[in-house]
Amino acid sequence: MCASNASASGFLLREQSVSAMGNAFAGATAGAEDASYSFYNPASITRQKGTNMSLNTTAIVGYVRGFDAFGPNGHHDDRMNHVVNRVVLPSGYVTHQINDQFTAGISLSAPFGLVTDYSSNWAGANHGTLSDLATYNISPMLAYKPIDKLSIAGGLQIQYVDAVLKNGALHDMGLPFSTNAKLKGDATDLGYTLGALYEYSDATRFGVSYRSKINHKLKGEISFADQIAVAGLVDQSISAKLTTPALLTFGVYHDINERWSVMAEVQKTYWSSFDDLTIQGKNPKPISVTDENWKDSMFYSIGASYKLNDQWKLRGGLAFDQTPVSDYNRTPRIPDSDRIWISSGAEYKYNEALSFNAGYTYIRAEASEVNLKGAGNDATRGPISARYKGNIHLFGIGLNYKF
Repeated sequence: MCASNASASGFLLREQSVSAMGNAFAGATAGAEDASYSFYNPASITRQKGTNMSLNTTAIVGYVRGFDAFGPNGHHDDRMNHVVNRVVLPSGYVTHQINDQFTAGISLSAPFGLVTDYSSNWAGANHGTLSDLATYNISPMLAYKPIDKLSIAGGLQIQYVDAVLKNGALHDMGLPFSTNAKLKGDATDLGYTLGALYEYSDATRFGVSYRSKINHKLKGEISFADQIAVAGLVDQSISAKLTTPALLTFGVYHDINERWSVMAEVQKTYWSSFDDLTIQGKNPKPISVTDENWKDSMFYSIGASYKLNDQWKLRGGLAFDQTPVSDYNRTPRIPDSDRIWISSGAEYKYNEALSFNAGYTYIRAEASEVNLKGAGNDATRGPISARYKGNIHLFGIGLNYKF
């Protein structure tokens, strides 16, 4: 399982359902069309009768490039190709109806992640050469219908995070020395998810969900290609705090008639919990501090579906994804920007038990710039300026089966 920050603002990955991706995730908290919608709202599983399975895979193909990078001592790179790698993101879901009121489920997903990769000697190497972060979630959930129109649910997030960071390393002792550093760490911590689904009528339903933040304390090791004890650049154990943010989402789904359906979604991601990235070693003074100062961000989407016949359904959607990164704090590790999503998809119902989904999304990312002056916590890294532009393609396939 891999992940890439190319497909969503910050390092959130929404691509956990191919059917929902076809509508640009519009109405994902209210759609409840198959088991995969439980990622967006655990209360949606009450609409899945019997036992259900959903398997999804999305390929993320990013074309993100950097231009005109200027680093310390006039080091200049005219162009950096393939800053973001191409990866595959799988997910899986199982739900089981216990009785008319209770439904249980479990999901496997990778909700957060990033991969940015530069050459080891590019102009901004001291700010980062490799950033590889992956999270893996196991989420058991239980939904309850106290009345016919209302479903409520809760679940546990068991989240494992694994990170590898590489960068050039200077020191603050005035010696003409630099080296390459590699940092590795991991952690497993807990969070929760809550949701509600209100079915106003047979044609209209509303959904709301909340996923808690998860506070991780990663532990691992730092190693240097060349060590110098007087500067503190020696292999040692390290720790770092990382918070994956909370999400609050509202959605609506409406069947206009037997063929047409429309949906919409609004999501707030509480990225303000990501203030800085501090690497702590054996000494009281941190090895490294990177100021992030992210802000809460919004995601808006609208979509529509058209049922051609009893076997085929077509989907479409449009979304705006706001970046949590300000122009003053953007770093080469995550050169994030606002995005526009244009999505399409199709569902083929082979029989009453088996159906297939396919989806495609084009994401246009606004051009962005990094302008760090090399002051404060960046003093030992030096200044860096660079421009970025690119776009992302998502290709997804999914399978749903009713036992």
